[in-house]
Amino acid sequence: MTSRIAPAAASVCLAAALLAGGCAQPPAKPAAPAPPAWKIDEATLADLQQRLASGQSTARSLAEAYLARIGELDRKGPMLGTVIELNPEALATADQLDGERRAGKVRGPLHGIPVLIKDNIAAVGPMMTTAGSLALQGPPAPKDAFIVTRLRGAGAVILGKTNLSEWANFRSTRSTSGWSGRGGQTRNPYALDRNPSGSSSGSAVAVSANLCAIAVGTETDGSVVSPASINGIVGIKPTLGLVSRTGIIPIAHSQDTAGPMARTVTDAALLLAALAGEDPADGATKAGSRVAVDYVRGLKADGLKGARIGVVRQKLVNNPGVVAVFDAAVADLKRLGAVIVDPVEIPHLEEYGESEGEVLHYEFKADLDAYLAGLGPDAPVHTLADVIAFNDRERARSMPFFGQEILIKAQAKGPLTEAKYLAALAKDRRLAGPEGIDAVLKKHQLDALVSPTDTVAWLTDLVHGDPVYPSISSVAAVAGYPHVTVPAGFVFGLPLGVSFIGPAWSEGRLITFAYAYEQGTKRRQPPAYLPTVRLEK
Repeated sequence: MTSRIAPAAASVCLAAALLAGGCAQPPAKPAAPAPPAWKIDEATLADLQQRLASGQSTARSLAEAYLARIGELDRKGPMLGTVIELNPEALATADQLDGERRAGKVRGPLHGIPVLIKDNIAAVGPMMTTAGSLALQGPPAPKDAFIVTRLRGAGAVILGKTNLSEWANFRSTRSTSGWSGRGGQTRNPYALDRNPSGSSSGSAVAVSANLCAIAVGTETDGSVVSPASINGIVGIKPTLGLVSRTGIIPIAHSQDTAGPMARTVTDAALLLAALAGEDPADGATKAGSRVAVDYVRGLKADGLKGARIGVVRQKLVNNPGVVAVFDAAVADLKRLGAVIVDPVEIPHLEEYGESEGEVLHYEFKADLDAYLAGLGPDAPVHTLADVIAFNDRERARSMPFFGQEILIKAQAKGPLTEAKYLAALAKDRRLAGPEGIDAVLKKHQLDALVSPTDTVAWLTDLVHGDPVYPSISSVAAVAGYPHVTVPAGFVFGLPLGVSFIGPAWSEGRLITFAYAYEQGTKRRQPPAYLPTVRLEK
């Protein structure tokens, strides 16, 4: 079932007056066909803003339309399980923004636009911020995350919070992506028995299924780009420091970032522009403020002409369908004017898996304890040790499918002054950045690297958890460099994305390349909510 917003209609009937005067009625004219109802499906920010500017829609009617669609697809129908909590203040906010528009004040391209945010991003008001964990249920956050302040200032309507892999997939080695104790299991909209990937599962599925116009996810390693790829949308993992981390439940400050998720590169670029900004409470954003870029200005259909693109095949999944989609993407890049260097190899790509885990365990303990301490005395838990104890007490509810061995391993770590942590951090940054991405770009004089983002969606399995597949996400995540994924095609009806990766602060260039590829291929197709995958190509 599809939500629609139809223009208001009016009619005038003169029959009664004619009969009263004793006059013969004129021959009845055939009724004019009703204008086709406008579908909210696949509406872009430009579509929505055009309707708002013309008066065909209001911020309130858009919010109501998306809320109705959430009711149809998330709570009923295929029961996607994307929205963990709706914002009771959303319609009041929409009314306020409608009033501003009537008064001639329009804040920008997000004015009146409904947006969903991941449930590890703090928002003041009646909604909780829990990272999907039952241990954090309780009072709402005392302060907005900096990026939520940015969204509100841009005129966005916070529609609600999205489900995620609990603790952003940093709880167990046997976890199932898209599952949280608070939100249950999010389902892939292309084949409902398939996994949506994580940890920004709810944000990705909500965007793909048109439950919102745009959404915000977060990534430590793959949590924006993987679910974006697997759910057929655009995801941008920014350079570390472009987007503030303040008020976001952390994993690791050396890799954490929020990022936009949208159905088009244009909409993702507009959302990134709203999220980015210097935050006095997050020192990393000072560097980002010095390299501010107008991402929308770089949206050029011929943006790939003359660009030198290196093709990375080191993490290419050994699946004929995936290989075929990626080979077609490379051919398209060449057709669109790129100079292709195929293949190239990123040095040290397999050398920091263990040390990355070491860094994340150390930083998770330190960063989470600091975050929880900032919630004040009314918070339900105050330390990582409290979280572990809560899960043990509430094992039947909190850990019905998998445990918390990652939390326990992190709790055993010492302070961030320990030599083991410092050595692992320095090694990772060096191998992934200067001696990894930077080195291959310099060697071949490249503007960017391209690779399959991930594999296609696997079957959700709460008994065994997620399988392990090769992914290109780690190198950009560990280096703190930008990573953009765009829909590239389908394997048995399941989406696959292609990744553009570049050096620090190269978001503008990557967005240009991604936009040119998107416009030259148009691979995005909306989901059909099939019960399972069709086994024909």
